[in-house]
Amino acid sequence: MRTFVSADKFFLKSMVKGSGYLEIVDGKFGDYTSELPEEEVDLIDHSGKWIAPGLVDTHIHGYMNHDVMDNNAEGIKVMSDALLSCGVTSFLPTTLTSSKELLRDVAETIGSVHKAVTGAKIQGIYFEGPFFTEEYKGAQNPSYFGNPDIDTFHEWQEASGGIIKKIALAPERQGVQEFVQQVTDEGVVVSLGHSNGTLEDAAKAVEAGASVFVHAFNGMRGLNHREPGMVGALLSLQDVFSELICDGHHVHPAAAGVLMKKAGHDHVALITDCMMAGGMPDGNYVLGEFPVVVENGTARLQEGNLAGSILKLKEAIKNVVDWELATPEQAIMMASLIPAVSCKIDDVCGMIKNGRDADFIVLNPDMTLVATYLDGVERFNVSK
Repeated sequence: MRTFVSADKFFLKSMVKGSGYLEIVDGKFGDYTSELPEEEVDLIDHSGKWIAPGLVDTHIHGYMNHDVMDNNAEGIKVMSDALLSCGVTSFLPTTLTSSKELLRDVAETIGSVHKAVTGAKIQGIYFEGPFFTEEYKGAQNPSYFGNPDIDTFHEWQEASGGIIKKIALAPERQGVQEFVQQVTDEGVVVSLGHSNGTLEDAAKAVEAGASVFVHAFNGMRGLNHREPGMVGALLSLQDVFSELICDGHHVHPAAAGVLMKKAGHDHVALITDCMMAGGMPDGNYVLGEFPVVVENGTARLQEGNLAGSILKLKEAIKNVVDWELATPEQAIMMASLIPAVSCKIDDVCGMIKNGRDADFIVLNPDMTLVATYLDGVERFNVSK
C-alpha cells in the first residue's frame, strides 16, 4: 500500500505547494501531488499543518547536558536523539579550541559513532578553532591558539575518518591563505571568525577559498567607517555565507534584518551555537573549560560575556518570522537548505526532494513545531 502525507502547505526546494499530498516510499521522499490515486492508500493526515524539510544545525556544541568536547560517544547519541524535539534532523557536532590531542580524540570519537546515532543525523564535524586570535576569543581558550597548520589538520581529519566538513579560523593569522587554499581543495569549508581582522584580511582569505563567517556580528571586529573590519567584510564581500544566531540576545533583530537585506536570505544560515545547557533548566554549566551561568535565556561566562546559546533551531525560525525579517519560506530555507549548502552537505540533507531520506518536520501556521519525522517515521510529536 502506498503512503502519503497530507497537509495544507509543502515547502519544497524551489517552490511552496498548497494543499496536497507527498508520497513516502521506503523511507524516502516521493513526489508531491494535488490528488490522491484512486487506489487505497496509507494516509498520514496533517491537515491544517505545514510540511517542511528537517532543520540542519551546522554549528552546535552541545545539548541536554552533553558537550561535544566531553569526548563521550553516549553523550553524542543523547544529543542526536534529543535534537529531534528541536526539529533538527541533521547536524554538525561542533568542537571548541583545545589541545591538539583532545581535538584528535574528539574527532575520532565522532567519526566512530556518526553512523550509529539513531536521531538527528551527523553529516560531518565542524572544527571551530583553534586558529583564532585573542581579541575576540569569546569562550575559546587562547592558550591553545596558533597559526593554521596543515599537518595537524590532516591528523584530525584522518582520526575522524574524513568527516570534518568545516573549520573556522581568524584570517589575520600567519599562513592563512595557503592553508585555506589547500583545505578547500580537499573539500573542506573554511569559515572566518573570532577575529580582529580587517576587511583586507578577510578578503584575502575569501579570495583563497573561505566562504562562511562565524556567528555574524559576534566574536569579530565590528563595522567602522574607516576600517570596515570583519562585519564590513561579511556585509560587502560577494558569494559568502553568514551564520546567524537569532535568539534576540546575540544579535538585535534590526541588525539581523540588515544582514538579510544586504546578503540576501539565501546567504544567511541560521545556527544555534547551542551549548550543553540547551534543553536544560537554568543553572551552572561548563562550555569547554569555562564555567557558564544560564539564566534569563542566555548562557554567560562569569564576567558576563555570552558563551554560546541555549537556542533551539525551531525557535530561530519562529523568531525571524515573528520579527518580520523573513517569510515562513525564507525562515525555513535559512535553517535547512542554506546551512546545508554553506557546508557542502546539501547532497544529503536540507531539502524535500524525490529520492532523498524523508526527514521532515510538521509545523503549525504560527511556526511552532508539531512533529519531526526521520526516514518517513514519526520520531517526535509535541503532544506525546
